[in-house]
Amino acid sequence: MREAAFVKQNANRWQDYEKQILRGELSPDAKADLFIQLTDDLSFAQTQYPTSETTAYLNQLASRVHQSIYKTKREEQNRFITYWTREIPLLFASLRKPMFYSLVITLIATAIGAVSAIQDETFVRLIMGDGYVNMTLENIKNGNVTGVYGSSDQVNMFFAITFNNIRVSFYAFAMGIFFSFGTGYILFRNGVMLGAFFTLFYQHSLLTDSILVVMLHGTLEISAIILAGGAGLRMGNSILFPGTYSRLDSFKAGAKDGLKVVMGLMPVFIVAGFIESFVTRYANMPTVIKGAIILASLSFIIYYFFILPVILSKKYVSKN
Repeated sequence: MREAAFVKQNANRWQDYEKQILRGELSPDAKADLFIQLTDDLSFAQTQYPTSETTAYLNQLASRVHQSIYKTKREEQNRFITYWTREIPLLFASLRKPMFYSLVITLIATAIGAVSAIQDETFVRLIMGDGYVNMTLENIKNGNVTGVYGSSDQVNMFFAITFNNIRVSFYAFAMGIFFSFGTGYILFRNGVMLGAFFTLFYQHSLLTDSILVVMLHGTLEISAIILAGGAGLRMGNSILFPGTYSRLDSFKAGAKDGLKVVMGLMPVFIVAGFIESFVTRYANMPTVIKGAIILASLSFIIYYFFILPVILSKKYVSKN
């Protein structure tokens, strides 16, 4: 069967499924029947049109039904564990595009920040402020490049940094309500600051040292902010591109997905705050230890937010 005929034959049924799922009109048994029908359609599409948008659409729709079924199960004792081991990763499996866009915006902005700082020596001060730049230059002069991390009490620093990171993530998400442009602005601004920051150390031949220290906590922190930005883009895009939903229903679904992403990032921010407050201050630790911490953090981000969602999506959606 040609793809166009397949879509024409089933499009109205799929659209009805979407509306019923979004409005919560289905009983658990009805959801189970619907899931079977969708996975049958998905299996056919994967065989006949493996790389088409129809297959991607059905995979996403089946994933939503699976999540809805999973939420209705009475598994209160295991709810906390399964929330982190299945529900959050499956959500990320359906949000690959906004996460990718968030990463691209940040990388482009970082490059712009770096180039601007190299071309104009006043740019770093414009972006980061005279106070911070002067303090950093004084630390460099005294041979204590990252002295700022050891200047405060560890416990107070932990709570302040963790709160600030969570605040930034919620802000990046919430600004998505301005049709994604608000989130794009936050990501762009943070990327420019990041590029200017590392360029400051590069100009003093300390780029490698700064990366090895800052990325001890920055690997988790920066990654989580980018992911929170993806949540904001998801919400904003749900307003711009409602698809078969009404704009209001689409917004509700986008906001719910985005908020769940931000909540799922809370442990990452807590660990990043702990590392920045209790570990980063020991900048003179052996390079191999710093490298191991950075590699472990990066491995976690890649596995939990990118590899595991693909694995679970195939296990609980594609093959069911």
